[in-house]
Amino acid sequence: MNGMIAWFARNSVAANLLMMFIIVSGLLGAFNLRAETFPEFSLDIINIQVPYLGAAPEEVEEAVCIRLEEAIQGIEGIEQITSTAVEGMGSVMVEVETGADTRKVLDDIKSNVDAIDTFPEETEKPIIREMIARNHVVDVAVSGHIDEVTLKRIAERVRDELSAMSEISQVEVLNARPYEIAIEVSEIALRRHGLSFDDVARAVRQSSLDLPGGSVKSERGEILLRTIGQAYRGEEYESLVLLTRSDGTRLHLGDVANVVDGFAETDQSARFEGQPTVIVSVFRSGDQSTIELSRLVRNYRDRASMSMPEGVTITVWADEAQVLNGRLSIMARSGAAGFALVFLVLALFLELRLAFWVSLGIPLSFLGALMLLPSLGVTVNVVSTFAFILVLGIVVDDAIIVGENVFRHQERHGEGLRGSIEGAQEIYTPVTFSVLTTVVAFMPLMFVPGMMGNMFVVVPLVVIPCLLFSLVESLNILPAHLSHIPRRKQPGPWRRFQGFFANGLKRFIEYGYRPSLDFGLRWRYLTASVGASILVVTLGVVLGGGATFIFFPNVEADLIAASVTMPQGTPASITSEAVQKLEEGAERLRMEIIDRTGNDIFKHAYAAVGEQPMSSRGPGPIGVLFSSAASHLGEVSIELIPADQRSIPSEELGNRWRELTGPIPEATSVNFQFSMVSAGEDVNLMLVGPNMDELTMVADQVKARLGEYAGLYDISDSFEAGKPELQLGIKPGAETLGLSLEDLGRQVRQAFYGEEAQRIQRGRDDIRVMVRYPADQRR
Repeated sequence: MNGMIAWFARNSVAANLLMMFIIVSGLLGAFNLRAETFPEFSLDIINIQVPYLGAAPEEVEEAVCIRLEEAIQGIEGIEQITSTAVEGMGSVMVEVETGADTRKVLDDIKSNVDAIDTFPEETEKPIIREMIARNHVVDVAVSGHIDEVTLKRIAERVRDELSAMSEISQVEVLNARPYEIAIEVSEIALRRHGLSFDDVARAVRQSSLDLPGGSVKSERGEILLRTIGQAYRGEEYESLVLLTRSDGTRLHLGDVANVVDGFAETDQSARFEGQPTVIVSVFRSGDQSTIELSRLVRNYRDRASMSMPEGVTITVWADEAQVLNGRLSIMARSGAAGFALVFLVLALFLELRLAFWVSLGIPLSFLGALMLLPSLGVTVNVVSTFAFILVLGIVVDDAIIVGENVFRHQERHGEGLRGSIEGAQEIYTPVTFSVLTTVVAFMPLMFVPGMMGNMFVVVPLVVIPCLLFSLVESLNILPAHLSHIPRRKQPGPWRRFQGFFANGLKRFIEYGYRPSLDFGLRWRYLTASVGASILVVTLGVVLGGGATFIFFPNVEADLIAASVTMPQGTPASITSEAVQKLEEGAERLRMEIIDRTGNDIFKHAYAAVGEQPMSSRGPGPIGVLFSSAASHLGEVSIELIPADQRSIPSEELGNRWRELTGPIPEATSVNFQFSMVSAGEDVNLMLVGPNMDELTMVADQVKARLGEYAGLYDISDSFEAGKPELQLGIKPGAETLGLSLEDLGRQVRQAFYGEEAQRIQRGRDDIRVMVRYPADQRR
């Protein structure tokens, strides 16, 4: 190592070439880095969903969830199975063991689930997929006081125009009711014409279809045969023939039914700044850049706003690129400030040129790391920028030590080259071990298992290259630059100014530090005892609860949200009142902040009834995992101005919002989210037992007891009782008349839920064609 230091110090051209290689390669690496809000990683979760439309949760559990659990229970590589039964859907989440092959586990699950032949006939085909966190980039709110059909069509136009851009690949319309064609049959009309409910559904299936018929070979070539008759619009279904009489007259579907080409009967609604809205979400995939996608969407917004109908506005909000730009800005400011402070401090005690070359170690170390990051699979994201900020104060330490020692040797004998070589060679061993011990301290983060380990592996992959390149710079490049610093014969004005600080430091070393060091060495047992006592006191403070422990701190966010979950079966009107209470609390918070600071820190407000879009998106890197719509769900989201433009943190705003809103007694849970990244709830208790009634009773007791502790909030459980249920059975006398339990169940299902006659693809929408009785007959 001594020989390498001396060789680079004597061959400044080689040192400069190495420096230029690091600079150029680092800049090229920086331009090739993908920008994203959070790093991509595998969740190691497989989800199985089986739709069982119209079925109660208990029925879904017995007919779907239990059979799924039994089918996949013994598959190798499964760590945990969690089942959820809700109305109309059975879902099973499978957590894969660390180190297991997720693709193999997925294939085994598919094989076992496909082998199940005991599902009810009304269930749909199982949906089995590996959970992939989609990377949300930005939302576009299409809002205005217009009818629902027009609003959704405008949102679909926005989606299609954004998707048409070659740089954007994933765009979805959210919080809008799905299309549905409802054939509302009149029971009186059916009886008049001697038809049944099944006759209508059968006629729709037989009359609305496209059927290939093969081909005919002729002298002029081959001709394809195809029967065309698929209906796609409501008016086309009205013209379908139900019955043809002997006199040639025909009965059409429109004669006995009212065909409504509209939306499914869900309770979804949303408001953006008080206006009805439909959200268009843009997601990132592959090598796409979050910052570039945000720029494209904003440019599109500027163009499209001019062609929107009167009263319709499109607004860009929930922009993840702003979060990333904020972190990049912090990193750039911190780097510039660190460079300036290091240069200023060194300039007060050392040569100006020496201070400059030592300070140059900061950008050189960062550029060296940027050169390697693409090959390490690291991107520019919130975690990697945090790692750069974290290592900022470390990378220059070894350069300072080497530079100061070189300066000391040069002052001693006045020879630049000799001082550089001797100074670097004398100090390289402690400097090397100082860097290597820091590297070893960060290495365990590379082996943390689980989802959090997949995310925070980025930290050592950034910190370690920065530290290693700082070592290369301080021992190979810096001595060559310092060897050319001439010794000043006559002190100039700056040198005389430096003398004031340098002499003060020497006096402190001579009369303060040196006597203390001599005393500590002379009374070494006393020094060791004092150190041990401080360690014991520190451990006592930590173990005794004097130091607060937080598993994962709150990360400042620009978007805060409050979600409310009412008991299942709650009408949308009651849920809307709870959402309105959250909005009123947010408005009181807004006015309180304006009165206190004089500034409005709220940018946009979004309220949803019938779903929880922000909660379903998941915290931070988890992304969009699931989405559900039900009348008992609601949410309010508020976008704040960037964190560097406000003095109030998001955590304080979220807690104050909770206080101003007050309790919502009828809600089963109310959750406030104010952190960009969340590791989940602070405390989770799992209650296990064979009796659900006992579990529910114990859960209520535990929640009541926890509610007595000050500082605990958002206490809830995962159990939802479900809607009230009326169970039907058949009497023995009915069986003598030829009726069966199947006939009863089928007639009740048709009367209150209806029957899916067929499912069609119209454009990009999958539309169900439902035959049902009118709403007033189903109440």
